[in-house]
Amino acid sequence: MKFPDGFLWGGAVAANQCEGAYNEDGKGLSTQDVTPRGIKGPVTKEPTSDNMKLVGIDFYHRYKEDIKLFAEMGFKVFRTSIAWSRIFPNGDEKEPNEKGLQFYDDLFDELLKYGIEPLVTISHYETPLNLSVQYDGWINRDMISFYERYVRTIFKRFGGKVKYWLTFNEINSVLHEPFLSGGIYTDKSRLKKRDLYQAIHHELVASALATKIGHEMMPGCKIGCMILSMPIYALTSNPDDVIAAMKSDHMNTFFGDMHVRGQYPGYMKRYFRENNIQIQMEDGDEELLRDHTVDFVSFSYYMSICEAADRSVAQAGEGNLMGGVTNPYLKQSEWGWAIDPQGLRYVLNQFYDRWQKPLFIVENGLGAIDELVTQPDGTKTVLDDYRINYLRDHLIQVGEAIEDGVPVMGYTSWGCIDLVSASTAELKKRYGFIYVDRNDDGTGTLKRYKKKSFDWYKNVIESNGENL
Repeated sequence: MKFPDGFLWGGAVAANQCEGAYNEDGKGLSTQDVTPRGIKGPVTKEPTSDNMKLVGIDFYHRYKEDIKLFAEMGFKVFRTSIAWSRIFPNGDEKEPNEKGLQFYDDLFDELLKYGIEPLVTISHYETPLNLSVQYDGWINRDMISFYERYVRTIFKRFGGKVKYWLTFNEINSVLHEPFLSGGIYTDKSRLKKRDLYQAIHHELVASALATKIGHEMMPGCKIGCMILSMPIYALTSNPDDVIAAMKSDHMNTFFGDMHVRGQYPGYMKRYFRENNIQIQMEDGDEELLRDHTVDFVSFSYYMSICEAADRSVAQAGEGNLMGGVTNPYLKQSEWGWAIDPQGLRYVLNQFYDRWQKPLFIVENGLGAIDELVTQPDGTKTVLDDYRINYLRDHLIQVGEAIEDGVPVMGYTSWGCIDLVSASTAELKKRYGFIYVDRNDDGTGTLKRYKKKSFDWYKNVIESNGENL
């Protein structure tokens, strides 16, 4: 297996899942600070002590120690996000919070000191809470101007340090988790489809606007979209199942079509007609979407799902984030996520065939319960061969896709250091090469320990993927 020269190996985290320090140095509250149980709710009025994200893994104070470990593994790139409410605490201020800007200045300087490229997500599941409560998040068109002010601020401040940017994390997840993804305060049980798709339109316009501004302010930068990828297979060869899978897949590929092709596809226009949805556009929206498409497409990949015209014939996938039914041919993780390495090769080919843009795998990994053990020499570690096997199997399929002719820019393993889960707000669901001593009851020393996978991934990077 040979990966391209210059392949960007690294790891990924999100600010709200690792930083902690939720109320330090002028940071305002975000939607994450009031969701102590993750996507399963409830949303609280104020932060509560049982919310693991308020402390995270204390990356805010320990990032130098962690980046040194990333450098030891040989990272070429590190994906993180900027907490919007660190820069604009309420989201609608005129002037930014200097202490928040300084933190990210220091963070990016530390990465560059080791030759690690920052890959920065502008908005990663943490809308300033005020924008959610007072404006109902992206349903309100005013969000575009708030986002624009935020974007111009961080591009001006960090443009000389950050080359790779992503506009929104897993933008298509707003279909299923509107509060988490879009800061939409209206409960999803009462949210009308027309309001949801109007919010999506606002996000898409804001993404195109950020791409336009970035190219103007930072010549040579690369700006991408970020999609939650989930290959959808027909449960059987019955044409009804095939069409059901196609329709379901359209709901995801629509977001990439908009970012790459810059116009609403015919299948979505039909969906809007049949569901009595009228997108309210303002002058310039269509031109902005058309003329400011992304440089690359990035995506997360954890699982595939199946779809059937008659869902009663199959078991619904409890762990499936985006619906569908369980694939009887695949094993599942401890959290019910189907393990499908070949699905990653499939989606890489599907996306490149469709969009003809460079691709970047910015999330992939195995959430599992790890056991810290003491070795004969007294050092502590996790013998996570299951994680090594999972990642190896997926990276082999990345290599196959590269052999297929797909241009893959890089690979950042999700949760390269243990962090708080976005879906469940647990820390026991661990992804990292580095174990963090913190438990779901809040106990622990926060000390870091290298897992067995740490040295394995280091060797993979050193050999540019030859030693999988």
